[in-house]
Amino acid sequence: MTVVAELPGISRRRILGGALATGFVFAFHLPVGAAGPVQKDSAGERFAPNAYIRIDGAGQVTLVMPQVEMGQGIYTAVATLLAEELDADLAKVALEHAPPNEQLYANPLLGVQATGGSTSVRAFWTPLRQAGATARAMLIKAAAEQWQVTPGSCSTTQGTVAHNESGRKLGYGELVEAAGKVSPPRDVALKDPKDFVLIGKPLKRLDTPDKVNGKVIYGIDTMMADLKFATLAQCPVFGGKVAKIDDEAARKISGVRQIIALDDLVAVVGDHMWAAKCGLDAIEITWDEGKNAKVSSKDIWDHLRAASEGAGVVAKSVGDVAKVLNFGETYDASYEMPFLAHATMEPLNCTVHVTPNSCDVWVGTQIIARAQSVAAKVAGLPEDKVTIHQHLLGGGFGRRLEVDMIAAAVRIGSMVEGPVKIVWTREEDIQHDIYRPIYRDSISARLSGDKVIALKYRVAGSSVIARWLPPAFTKGIDIDAVDSAVDMPYDIPNFQVDYIRVEPPAVPTGFWRGVGPNNNVFAIECFIDELARKANKDPIAFRRDMLGKTPRIRHVLDLAAEKSNWGQPLPPRVGRGVSVQPTFNSSIATVVEAEVDAGGDVYLRRVTLAVDCGFTVNPDTVVAQVEGGMIFGLTAALYGEITLEKGRIQQSNFHDYRMLRIDQVPKIDVHLVKSGEAPGGIGEASVVGGPPALRNAIYAATGIALRRLPIDRQLIAEKKSWL
Repeated sequence: MTVVAELPGISRRRILGGALATGFVFAFHLPVGAAGPVQKDSAGERFAPNAYIRIDGAGQVTLVMPQVEMGQGIYTAVATLLAEELDADLAKVALEHAPPNEQLYANPLLGVQATGGSTSVRAFWTPLRQAGATARAMLIKAAAEQWQVTPGSCSTTQGTVAHNESGRKLGYGELVEAAGKVSPPRDVALKDPKDFVLIGKPLKRLDTPDKVNGKVIYGIDTMMADLKFATLAQCPVFGGKVAKIDDEAARKISGVRQIIALDDLVAVVGDHMWAAKCGLDAIEITWDEGKNAKVSSKDIWDHLRAASEGAGVVAKSVGDVAKVLNFGETYDASYEMPFLAHATMEPLNCTVHVTPNSCDVWVGTQIIARAQSVAAKVAGLPEDKVTIHQHLLGGGFGRRLEVDMIAAAVRIGSMVEGPVKIVWTREEDIQHDIYRPIYRDSISARLSGDKVIALKYRVAGSSVIARWLPPAFTKGIDIDAVDSAVDMPYDIPNFQVDYIRVEPPAVPTGFWRGVGPNNNVFAIECFIDELARKANKDPIAFRRDMLGKTPRIRHVLDLAAEKSNWGQPLPPRVGRGVSVQPTFNSSIATVVEAEVDAGGDVYLRRVTLAVDCGFTVNPDTVVAQVEGGMIFGLTAALYGEITLEKGRIQQSNFHDYRMLRIDQVPKIDVHLVKSGEAPGGIGEASVVGGPPALRNAIYAATGIALRRLPIDRQLIAEKKSWL
C-alpha cells in the first residue's frame, strides 16, 4: 500500500451527501438510551448516555453496534470512531449487536435499520463520534465536580479522567453513577483530525482473533439443546407450487423426523443435516410449474431490448441534447449486464423456535428490524414477542438485505416442536436467489474534434428501489439504477439520462454488491474508450480533458496512470484498460493489464488502483476491501451469468457459477490518496471499476469492442465485436 500527498483544495467542511447519491437525506439526532442515562441489570449499574454506549462499574465500554459485520471490517471501524472521541482503550471495547429498533438505530443515510450501500462509515462518521464526545464530556464533568475543579482543567486518555494540575485520576468505571446524573451537553466539539490517535491508523481488526481460533459464531453455527435440522426444496420454476409428493422412501431413512409440504416448498426435518438432505433427495415431488414454466433467457432479453427502445423518464438533463444530436454524426452503442447470483460463502440459513406465544430467530441479517417484522407477521405474533438473535454474516453482498429466508424458516418452524435450523443447500441458494437485475444501457454521443459535445444515456432495467424502499422511487426514477450516470464526472455541455423500468418475467431482482454503479460505470467507461479511439486520442488523455470540474477524479486518474506505467510498451496481445468512477462518494481510477490469447482466453496480469475515499478510518481495511472487491468484480466480468431455460435457473453450484481461482488473481496495487474529505464508501465501490477496465484492456489488446458481460471468449477468438 502507498499513501500519497493530500489532494490540495479539499475542504474538511463538506458534509455527507444523500442516500444512494440522490440527496435523499434523513435527519439524524443522537438517540438516548431507552432506559435513561443510568441502567441497572444483572451486571450492575451502567452509564448509558445514548443508544450506542454502555460503561459498567469496572470501566468496560460496550458499543451497541448499529451495523453488522459481514467481512468488511466495520466492527473495527465503528468501534474506532467511538473510542477515538470517548478516549477509550480500543482493545477493551466490547461489541453488542443492536436490537431491532429503527427509532434508535436506523442508518441515517438510508432511513431504515440496514447495513448496505457502503454507508456504514459514511453514515456513522459523525453520529458515533458525537456519541463518544458527549459521553466523554459527561464523564469529565462528573470528575470535575467531585474534585471541585473546572472541566477545562481535566483531560482523558485510555478510559481515565485526569486533573492536569494535581495528577488526580478516576477511571470511567468509578464515574458511572455520577456521570449518569450529568445532563448531556449540546454541540460538543469533536477532535481536530490532527489530534486523532486511532482514526487513520492501520489498526488490527477486533474480529480477527476469534475468526482464527474458531470462536466466532455465524448464523449457520447456531447450536442448542434439542435442535433439529431441516433443508428444503422449492419449485424450480419461480411462482410454481407443490402438486403432490411421494414421501414413502424418505420416511424410512434413519434420522428423518418430519416431512412438511407447504404450498410452494417441501422441507424435511431430521436429527442432523445429512438425514434431512437424504430424506429430501428421496422424496418424489410433482410440481405445478405455473405460468413461468416456458420462460427462457432469450424471452427475457427480447423483452428488455424491445422495452429499451421506448420513451424513458428523464432523470437529468443539461443543455439541449436532442438539438445537438440531430444535427451531426452520432456514435451509438448499447451495453448489457446479465443476472448475477450472490453466492455468499455462508449459504442461506435461519434457526427458529416458534411457540404459540413467542418466536426466536437466530440469523445473520443486514436488515434486522425487517427480519423481526416479517417473522412476527408470518408467526401471527406482535413484534415484541419476536426476538432476533443477530450473528456475524459469512458474506452478505445484498442477499441478506432480503427476508425471504426468514419468512420460509418461520413457516417451517411453526410446524416443528422445538428449535429447528433450516439450511439451504448451495443448489437451492443459487437457484432461488434474488438476482442482480439485467440491464441494457444505450448511449448516443456526438464529437466535435476530440471533444464530446452531447451525450444521451438511457438505462433500462428492473427497479429494486421501487420494491425495497418505495419512498425513494419517485416520478418513475429508480435512484439506484441511474447512480453514477446522473453524476457522471465528465464535463459534457449537452447531457441527458433517461430511465425505463422493465421488470423481467419470472425472476426476482435485488441489490448485488456495487448495485446501480455496476451497470452504469461499465457502459459509460466502455463507451468513453470507444469515443477516444474514434477521436484518435489516448484513453487517459481523452478522459482527463473532460475532468476539469472533478479534480478528485482527475487526480486519481493521473496517479493510476503513473503507477501502472501507462503508455509504456507491452508485448503483443497485451493491453491496458482504464476506468474512472465517482461512486459512493469515493473517487477511484482502475487500470487493468491483461493478455488475450488467440483462443479468446483472458489472463489478468496486473491491476492498479488509485483511491480517494476521503478520510480513511483504517487504511489496511480499505486496501483489503479494494482487493476483495476487485476480485469479486473481475470474477463477474469473466464468468458471472445466471441463465434460464424452461423457467429454471441453469446454474447450481461453483462448477457452473465460477469464482476466480487463486492462481488467476493478478497482483493488485492499491494507492490511497490522503484526503480531508468526509469518508466515502469502499466495500461496493471497489467492485465497480474492474469489469470496464478489463474490457478496455481487451479492447486495447485486440481491437474488439465487447459490449456485454461476461467476457465472450468465442467473439474474441472470432475477432468480432458485439454489435
